[in-house]
Amino acid sequence: MSHVTRRENERLSATIRFLGNLLGEVIRNQAGEEAFRLVEQLRTLGKELRNGEPDRADASLRALASQMTVTDIQTVIKAFNAYFLLVNLAEQMQRVWILRDRKQASPTAPRTESIAAAIAEIHTHNVPAVTVQEWLETARIQPVFTAHPTEARRRTALEKVRRLATLLDRRAGGLQGFELEENTLRIREEIVSLWQTDEVRVVKPTVIDEVKNGLFYFESGLFDLIPRLYRELEYALRTAYPDHEWRVPPLLRYGAWMGGDRDGNPNVTHAVTLQTVRLLRAAAVQRHMTAIEELSHRLGQSTRQAPVSEELRASLANDAALFPDVADMLAQRNPYELYRQKCTYIREKLLRTLNDANTASLDWGRSDPPPNGAYLRSDDLLADLRVMEQSLRANNAAVVADGALRDLIRQVEVFGLHTATLDIRQHSERHTAALAEVLASAGVCADYTALNETERIDLLSREIGNPRPLIPAHLDYSPDTVEVIQTFRTIAAILNRLSPEAIETYIVSMTRGASDLLAPLLLAKEAGLFRPFRFSRLNIAPLFETGADLTCCDTILEACLSLPVYRDHLALRGNLQEVMIGYSDSNKDVGYVAANWALYQAQRKLRDFGRRYGIHMRLFHGRGGAIGRGGGPANHAILAQPPGSIGSQIKITEQGEVIADRYGLPLLAHRHIEQVMNAVLRAGLLQRDDPPAEWMQALERLADLSQRHYRALVYERNDFVPYFHNVTPITEISRLNIGSRPASRRNTGRIEDLRAIPWVFSWMQSRHTLPGWYGMGFALETFVYKGDGIDLDMSGDSGNVTGDGTTDHVGSAIDRLALLQEMYARWSFFRVMIDNAQMILGKADLHIAARYAELAPDREAAASIFAAIRDEYGRTDRMIRQIARIERLLDNSPVLQHSIQRRNPYIDPMSYLQIELLRRLRAAPDGPQHAAIEDAILLSISGLAAGLMNTG
Repeated sequence: MSHVTRRENERLSATIRFLGNLLGEVIRNQAGEEAFRLVEQLRTLGKELRNGEPDRADASLRALASQMTVTDIQTVIKAFNAYFLLVNLAEQMQRVWILRDRKQASPTAPRTESIAAAIAEIHTHNVPAVTVQEWLETARIQPVFTAHPTEARRRTALEKVRRLATLLDRRAGGLQGFELEENTLRIREEIVSLWQTDEVRVVKPTVIDEVKNGLFYFESGLFDLIPRLYRELEYALRTAYPDHEWRVPPLLRYGAWMGGDRDGNPNVTHAVTLQTVRLLRAAAVQRHMTAIEELSHRLGQSTRQAPVSEELRASLANDAALFPDVADMLAQRNPYELYRQKCTYIREKLLRTLNDANTASLDWGRSDPPPNGAYLRSDDLLADLRVMEQSLRANNAAVVADGALRDLIRQVEVFGLHTATLDIRQHSERHTAALAEVLASAGVCADYTALNETERIDLLSREIGNPRPLIPAHLDYSPDTVEVIQTFRTIAAILNRLSPEAIETYIVSMTRGASDLLAPLLLAKEAGLFRPFRFSRLNIAPLFETGADLTCCDTILEACLSLPVYRDHLALRGNLQEVMIGYSDSNKDVGYVAANWALYQAQRKLRDFGRRYGIHMRLFHGRGGAIGRGGGPANHAILAQPPGSIGSQIKITEQGEVIADRYGLPLLAHRHIEQVMNAVLRAGLLQRDDPPAEWMQALERLADLSQRHYRALVYERNDFVPYFHNVTPITEISRLNIGSRPASRRNTGRIEDLRAIPWVFSWMQSRHTLPGWYGMGFALETFVYKGDGIDLDMSGDSGNVTGDGTTDHVGSAIDRLALLQEMYARWSFFRVMIDNAQMILGKADLHIAARYAELAPDREAAASIFAAIRDEYGRTDRMIRQIARIERLLDNSPVLQHSIQRRNPYIDPMSYLQIELLRRLRAAPDGPQHAAIEDAILLSISGLAAGLMNTG
């Protein structure tokens, strides 16, 4: 949606004015006329900073911020936060209205980037129906919701936004008179309520708080939305291939990390994981109970009017034996309405399932069986639903079977009795430390950590194949080792007794060798999750995060496949190898361009590895919301991956403020999911070739140049780490009540130990946005104008023609620039990388970043580092505009360009206020106002995140 009409722009402006005026009234009423005057004064100075006299506005903003009381600052930030919330909502509603308008304007044409558009394109390319069906049978598209350590929005605020969206949508329908006045009153009511509500948490959130926040999106939209998406896919397939009898399996499913991701988060314990699984199971069961009650009202067919199948009658007889009291009641109340009887029995079973989910005692190795009548697996519930479906079809009621009952079946297929599959993640070093203690205690190896990789592999392989227990039932180890072992035992208890579909994959962070995958396999074997040649109940997935690990990812997997014990495990898992690739740490390690290229090359290697060994590969893309963490439009990112790397399966993280933006409103959630499905269908079924060798050679050179320039600043300058800690709010972010996860894996000041999310988030707050672009400008400029580092002739030579007829672009700067322009026009990977960088450059502001740089005590070092950053920003800006052939950044994305311009008068003053707060807090960290200042800083962090978006 890069272009909008004048009428659409006017509608958005009118909506923002309407909401802004109401907010102004609320500020006057709630905080007083003086507070409103102060807000307006700061907003006016923010506009002057951009469009008037920047030097005068800068001086005025500094002076005003220094004179304001903490209370005044809190009030102003609260006002700006409310404005950003309302502007974000208005822009979301604009997307909703435009989608609706365009559908009405062209009701029969497939919407761009829709499921129907993908199927139509696939059909146009003469892909046979049987090929599409085969692809569908193995397809898995799995968005995975993850907690965000810097996402401070509360569920209360999410619910208010949802209500405001409903009111604005009604207003857009053209209300008049009383209805218009009533609508305005209700909107004003919600804004007042927002003003009087704590927007951010005053108490640090628990992991369970994060789980409940994630569940909001399922309960408020996804449960109902998913059946419609499947219907649209089925309709598109029938329309394009009318002669094929289609079967669409549940290819779209959901995953979660909240409560399962324990890497660097000591708050995620085995007990928390169990509580998470209970909550997820309860949410699914309660949703199915509501649906079965609604279905019962619909299925009033009487056997006096239409027969039922013998299978349904037999099923009811079995149910009556389980629930004799219910059977007596139904005999009196619904003697002829056998479908309603079946719905009632299903509800009773779901009630027992819900009670069991909340109360079942799970002791590893000693679990009681589920109560009679409770469902353990979703297949049991599906069997009950399908016996009704088949009876209806057999008795002239297929249209009824294809209605609400079919939607409920689809919901159960997708969400099961677990809502979302919970991934478990732990750092490889935790497994190493735990096994070192276990092996030493058992007398197997005195110092496991001293072994080299070959010795570790040999030892672990022997122990996995050894049938004798290595770990005793009673655990007499250190607390950390006990927790690692209890995690595996809890997983076993959950899968055996509570929720067999709840957990599927165990992810190993910082996988650097085959031993890092054998270690959790041994721990799984000790917990009863793996028995060689019999069963394996967990996927063991490496997470390749650093540039070096991505480079050797296929070598590590080949080492695993050479081991009979790992090959056996993989065979027991259907020869499926899941691999996670990390966009965050790789970017922090080698910089934006080099990380993107390392990820691209790793996917090519993994694709080729799978083909070479006959292994099904499922790549899990650990993308964040920020560009420095792999963010950007998800569908564009999918299509930018190497040809053949997706195949038919993909997992992708959905995180933090990205979840709220993509799933906060049902129609936008629908649009996001259909765009993802469109991209996966096209990437999986349309033949594409690898890019020309010349393009890949150019990227190899760009990656090398950018990495060297990035690491020269970030890792090779001793004064850079102090600069980072002083000019960003990283220290405050680490202390405040934002997320359950600590900001660092270890309590050090090293960048290597800092989590990637607060790293990116802190640079965004300070308006540098460095992780999303630094190193790119130097690489592009050097490549174009200096070739391999030697100043070359820029006179305009056309280059040399090689033997195969292609142009050798080594000769001239003009030709090398033309090469990059051609790559931008024709290679989606390069175009997405460039466009994402220009988006994050557009959100940077080096004038304000310079104000943050003044927070550094070492002014000389700060000036030197900031000069390097400023110079690189200028190079990157200049080179991107040349390659994309635009005059200003984001000229090819005017909607985003205008959105940033609209927000800046509010974002800029908030940055000045945050700088002032940081200065005061650091000057007197234990002063009498430190608590109030910290509250104001937290509010400013939330406000800047809402204003800038794509922040972490």
